[in-house]
Parts: sequence; C-alpha cells; structure tokens
Amino acid sequence: MVDARNGNACRSSFPSKREPNALSPVFARRPAPILKSAIESLAKQYRRPYIAFMSKKALPPGLEAPRTLDGQLCFALYSANLAMGKLYRQLLAKLDLTYPQYLVMLVLWEGDGMTVSDLGERLFLDSATLTPLLKRLQAAGLVQRTRGTRDERQVIVTLTDKGRALRDEASHVPMDVFCATGCEVDQLVGLKAQLETLRSGLIANNEG
Repeated sequence: MVDARNGNACRSSFPSKREPNALSPVFARRPAPILKSAIESLAKQYRRPYIAFMSKKALPPGLEAPRTLDGQLCFALYSANLAMGKLYRQLLAKLDLTYPQYLVMLVLWEGDGMTVSDLGERLFLDSATLTPLLKRLQAAGLVQRTRGTRDERQVIVTLTDKGRALRDEASHVPMDVFCATGCEVDQLVGLKAQLETLRSGLIANNEG
C-alpha cells in the first residue's frame, strides 16, 4: 500500500500472514462467508435509497419516473408515426408512391438534379437505403440516374416529364394531412420546430 502523502510504501493496516494471532479464530477459519454476508447486508441496506436518490437526481422536473408505456416519449413518437404512416399510405396509394419515395420526390420537386449523396444527406438516409428507392422510382419512369460529367463517381438524379407532372397530382397531400391532424397552424409549426430540435439533439448525442 502506498502513502499518498509522501509516496513511500507503507504497511497495510490489515495483519499479514505472519501475524496469525491478530485475527480472531472465527475470522481465521471462515473469512469468506462472513465477509460475503456483511457485503450482502450492506448492499440490501443501501441499494434502494441509492436507486431512489439517483432516479430523482437524474430526472428533470416533469419526467418523474416514466416507468409506464404511456410515460415514454419514444412511444408517443412511435405511435404518432404509425398513425401518420397509415394516413400517408391512404393518400399516396392514388399516386402509386410509398412514403419514402414521396420524400425523395419532394426533395427533387424543390430542386431538380441532385446527387445521391446530397439526397441522402437531406433525407437522413444512407446510400444502401436510398439506392433501392431510386431504382424503383426510375423503373416507374419518374426519375433518371446519370453519371456526373466531371466526376463519374457521382450519380445525378433528375426528374422525368412524368415525375414533374406528378407534382400537381400530389399538391393536395399537405392540405389533406393538415386537416387530418385536427390541429391549428400555430400548433403544428411549433411542434415541427420542437421535433427538429429533438432530432438534432439525438443525432448529436449518437455521434458523440
């Protein structure tokens, strides 16, 4: 054992093997069971207060012990996403689009002629997920993919005439979704901003 004050080695306060008389006969014969029992007793005594203290310490006001399903933020987001997905499936069925395909089209309707990497960054999708979506959209005649002239490693995605025309057919979707929410405009604008803040925080935490 090292004395932290002077850095010199110092003798342990526990008797060494050369000092058998310093221990009582009981400890000398059976040290392990007694120590184990003492440790278990201390653990039972302090475990619950410690857990309760840490729970109160870790949770901010308004989030006291969310142990139930309805108390989980993740479930509120998950179930809302399920409901939103069901709504979009109904609306997009007439356009013969899935929701991920619709998102790709939205981005291209904003600015045609994007690289696959730029599309993926905008949609938070990796190329392994995005490439099959683009292949299906190309097979449907809505987009085309070409190699970049300056850098052949880049793949440029552009709309076809059919893809551009689909924008007018899909123009009713945002209003239909707004009406289905039953919320006021200010509520949805505020909710969207809060969700974007939440997303940024989660992404930053995952990257860290």
